[in-house]
Amino acid sequence: MLFDFLSFVEELKENPEKKEIVEKYEKFYGPIETDIPEQIRYKEYVNTFPFIQYKVPEELKNDFDWELLMKLVGSSLSSEWSFDNQAEGELPDFVISVQSGDQVVVKKISELWGFQILRLYEIYIEEQMNLQILMAEDEKEKEAIVSQREYKFNRWKLVMDNLERETLQKEETKEKDEKLTNLMDQL
Repeated sequence: MLFDFLSFVEELKENPEKKEIVEKYEKFYGPIETDIPEQIRYKEYVNTFPFIQYKVPEELKNDFDWELLMKLVGSSLSSEWSFDNQAEGELPDFVISVQSGDQVVVKKISELWGFQILRLYEIYIEEQMNLQILMAEDEKEKEAIVSQREYKFNRWKLVMDNLERETLQKEETKEKDEKLTNLMDQL
């Protein structure tokens, strides 16, 4: 995999503007010595987001943990996401939108370059670490973050349930059409 979490943490430690993130995080949660799935923010929040397959850049399909990326995006409080309707038999496009000032940037994951995807991992992991620090430092912030997280999760679950329902309806319609065609062929 191209993204290495522990190397990224080392880069943060060496960056004078970012090293405080790791220092504070480790003060509250202990040394960061294991990969993302072993981190508290992943176990308690990020991992709760259901995953579905989506379109990714073909040349990078084996280079990244696409499930982790989807869960990081879905659990983010700083960006929005959606799925573009897919043609029958195709995977959906996973679309991320981020607002910066009065500009909104919208990108499909399937159209991104490797360096852009690496940057997404960095942004979302840093965001999760900062939120976890805020939760440990301030009870009011913790309440606000927990509330926003619940909203994000409920929205994610609703969209996933709707996607699943749409998929089942498409399959049922296709099956009915096939049965009808078979009956017509028998006549």
